[in-house]
Amino acid sequence: MFGNDRDAMRRYYAQCWQKFQQKQPLDALETQIASVIAEHPEYHHVLAATDSAIQRDYLPDNGETNPFLHMGLHLGIREQVATDRPTGIRELYRQLVIKYGNNTAEHRMMDCLAESIWLAQRHQTIPDEAAYLECLKKQ
Repeated sequence: MFGNDRDAMRRYYAQCWQKFQQKQPLDALETQIASVIAEHPEYHHVLAATDSAIQRDYLPDNGETNPFLHMGLHLGIREQVATDRPTGIRELYRQLVIKYGNNTAEHRMMDCLAESIWLAQRHQTIPDEAAYLECLKKQ
């Protein structure tokens, strides 16, 4: 939707949250984003400081979590589960929810998704769905 425009994507998150707080109508994507933001009160202050949050680099080397990446991974997992893509992820999600509950299941899945994306970028390939599903099975 935003290509590689990090700032536009981050601004969109802040706009979705603002619309949600002002009880304005939200489209389907805005509703999904606002839902993830609502589940992460630890990031509400980030979205309130829009300009500084949009321009900031969150460096894992400094022990920082990128709130936008974190919330984006939640959205990615939810989309994968909704579409069962890769095939079988919906059932793996169901099993993890039974084992851990929704929030922890998603966070465990996000670790696998992030690793899959990182490896694909590192090797300049498409993500390995089989390896991703295997990672999920080990959770």
